[in-house]
Amino acid sequence: MPFHKNVLQIDAKALTDILVANLRRDVRKTLRRSGAVVGISGGIDSSVVLALCVRALGPKRVVGIMMPEQDSSGDSVVLAEKLADRFGVEALTENMTPALAGFGCYPRRDEAVQRVFPDYDPQRDKVKIGLSQDVFDSDALNVFYLTVVAPDGEERSKRLKLRDYLQIVAASNFKQRSRMAMLYYHAEARNYAVMGTPNKNEHDQGFFVRWGDGGYDIAPIRHLYKTQVYQLAEYLDVPIEIQQATPTTDTYSAHSSQQEFFFRLPFEVMDMLLYALDHEVPVSEVAQVMDLTEQQVQRALDDLVRKQRTTEYLRARPIEYTDYGPSPA
Repeated sequence: MPFHKNVLQIDAKALTDILVANLRRDVRKTLRRSGAVVGISGGIDSSVVLALCVRALGPKRVVGIMMPEQDSSGDSVVLAEKLADRFGVEALTENMTPALAGFGCYPRRDEAVQRVFPDYDPQRDKVKIGLSQDVFDSDALNVFYLTVVAPDGEERSKRLKLRDYLQIVAASNFKQRSRMAMLYYHAEARNYAVMGTPNKNEHDQGFFVRWGDGGYDIAPIRHLYKTQVYQLAEYLDVPIEIQQATPTTDTYSAHSSQQEFFFRLPFEVMDMLLYALDHEVPVSEVAQVMDLTEQQVQRALDDLVRKQRTTEYLRARPIEYTDYGPSPA
């Protein structure tokens, strides 16, 4: 297929019909479940998944679970409630802060933050991590920075050492794993299936937590680029406020977009590059179509490949041994 600026355009109605038929079949016949549970955050991906489930199963067999915690944006609950109201589904709220406090999520994270910024006060300051946004201009490897935001808005950033980065991420990952456990509680209590919400960008580049938001029974949109998810959202009449909202991680206390935290590029640009990578489009052709230099394209493609390579373990099946192996000498 020729590479062009509209290569990611879809027939939203036809795709919706296919996804709805697949969901209806797989929930009822393959998994033998009675309905679907969707964790809703006010984001575009979970909104599209919920809308598809309603079309497939009916609103009475779909439950939306909102799972805020102390670092969550207040906007996420407002948007999630608007979504549930739009599609007529039951929406339940589970406050995840006590469970996360029990795991020591916050003090474990803050301990690492205070090694970088000794004067960081979790009662006063906000925090986030992110990557530099110079993917087109630098061949440097991905390096995460820690940013502390004071009450007056002043920001301070420092490059993270590996030990501190790993501890912050490990502590923060309690959030996604705790939420998935909560979704399975509600699913099992109703004999429902848990719906996954990752899209192709997140799955292929490792922007998910293993056994957290990477754990589910069905992944309806995992094969779709983010820009295609937006096309479905428009067709499915997802609330316009959700369609226009900037995708965020909603993981750290300071606001952080998904681009700032991980992807480094706008979705409309990244999707084209990811498509080119998937379909082995020559760099020169990509550069011409996207009005970029070949060097810029190559740098971006190298970044995508690095992310795919370093996150392969997230997508891999568990290693299983099926025999006892050779006898000891």
